[in-house]
Order: sequence, then C-alpha cells, then structure tokens
Amino acid sequence: MTSVGTGNGPPVVAVVGATATGKSDLAVALAERLGAQVVNADSMQLYRGMDIGTAKLTEAQWRGVPHHLLDLWDVRQAANVAEYQRLARQVVDRLRAADVIPVLVGGSGLYVRAVLDDLRFPGTDPVVRARLEAELAQAGPEVMHARLAALAPAAAVAILPTNGRRIVRALEVVELTGGFTATLPALDPVYPTVRIGLQAPRPELDARIAARVDAMWRAGLVAEVRALAEQGLREGPTASRALGYAQVLRFLDGRCSEEHARAETVRLTKRFARRQDAWFGREPVTWLAYDAPDLLARTLDTIRSASIP
Repeated sequence: MTSVGTGNGPPVVAVVGATATGKSDLAVALAERLGAQVVNADSMQLYRGMDIGTAKLTEAQWRGVPHHLLDLWDVRQAANVAEYQRLARQVVDRLRAADVIPVLVGGSGLYVRAVLDDLRFPGTDPVVRARLEAELAQAGPEVMHARLAALAPAAAVAILPTNGRRIVRALEVVELTGGFTATLPALDPVYPTVRIGLQAPRPELDARIAARVDAMWRAGLVAEVRALAEQGLREGPTASRALGYAQVLRFLDGRCSEEHARAETVRLTKRFARRQDAWFGREPVTWLAYDAPDLLARTLDTIRSASIP
C-alpha cells in the first residue's frame, strides 16, 4: 500500500459525479484541510464569461484556495480535449513536484480521464478539417453521417446523425489515422489517484437540478448569454451548444419562449446527469452520499485509507 503524500509525489484526488451534487464545494473544503489546490475538469468552465450557467464558483467562494484551468478559452473557440490534457498535466505535475495534492473536480468524464489515464488523442489537420466542415455545410449532417457509417460503423453508432461537429471530427480521425474506435481504452492511470464520487437519489437530484436552473435564471443567465452573444457565442462550435446557453440563444433568437428555454434546460440537464452517472459508474470510484452530515470526514478517511498502486 502506498500512503498519501509519498512516492514520487502525492496522489491526485478526483471529485466526480453528476451535476448539482456539490462537487465544487467539497473540493474547496478538501483543499482547505489538505493544503491542496483545485484543478478544473468541467469542460464548460474553461470558457471565459460562462459563469452563471456553469455554476462556476466566484473567487470569494474559493476561500483562498488556488484554482487552476478556469476561463482559458474564448467562447468562439472549439473545445480541444488534447490541449486541455496538456495544460492540466502541466499543472498536476507542478503541484505534485511541490508535494501539493491536486484536487481534480468536474463532471466532464472524458476530461477527467484525459488527466488521470493514458489516453492519447489523434491530432488534427486544419486543411482536412476545413474541407470536411465545408462539405458539412453543403451536404448536411445526415449525408456526412452516412459516409461515416460506411467508413467506421462503430463510430457512426456512437454519434447522433444530427451532431455535425462530432461527425466531422470522426471523419477527420478516419482520414488521418485510417480508423476510428468509438470506445475508450481500459483504465491505465498515469498518477496515483483516489476517485471520490458524490451521488444523490434520482428524485432529489432532479429537484436540485430544477432549483439550480431557477437560481441561474434569477442570477441573470439570460443577460449573461446576451452579452456572450455579442462576443461571438453563436459562432462557437462548442460553447453555443452548452446546456442553458443553447436554450437561451434559441429564446433570444425568437425560436422559443423564455419559459420553454428554462424547461428545456431543466429537462436536458436531468438527462445529462444520467449520462454522467452511467459514465462514472464504470470507473473505480468510491461513492459517498452528497448530503452526508460527515461528508468531509468520510472523504478524508477515504483518501487516507486508499490503496494506491
């Protein structure tokens, strides 16, 4: 057994789980007790100005705990998990070299795995990508999806026929590498890691999500999206599709009522939470009740007693 804080550096503590389970608050509390620092693994919190709709903590809520990898990208920039991986591992390596525990927190499963596991992402070619995007604009996603189905059937099954961005990326990978796998490799950690998951009974989580969306509306989500639209949010291939932001954009463009936008945000966030549970349910996570009165103590006990390879 490897004890916490020994070896080539302390372990990475990952706090994961569905949205609205209190991951960010637990991460701050852990960091305060352990002298740790927080590393963001929420793909949408990487975007500048996307604050209310992503439940991004304010600096006051950090309570003096350093936070890394927030507000990196302009809303017009496409998400790039390989670039995130590079930046996140730089931070994690620097913290561990200084004997500081990194607390990786977020519900974006692929981003968490990109940091913790030996995942290698195919590169990109701007010329190939531009050509495929032009073909997408001309032919539409369904035609491109049919092409993908002929070239890489497993990838086509995993990608919706309406998701033009992912179809283009899959076709680009096929062209550059000669193949495409729709499944991730088995867990192969690159750091000693303790994975803590927060879980809530489905009815309670659904109620928390609805309350969170209502709170976001009261806090000014519509105004936030309106301001970001002036900065190019509509042109952003990733940020414009974020939960809440996409729905408010539809409202601002006159394509639905504000009440419909709010209801759709609640519905789609509940669906997303189920996908998060399914993702993290396949991983070696120690699950704790989100509302346990002794949650911090239980989490600290889990970390201290962890058997880390």
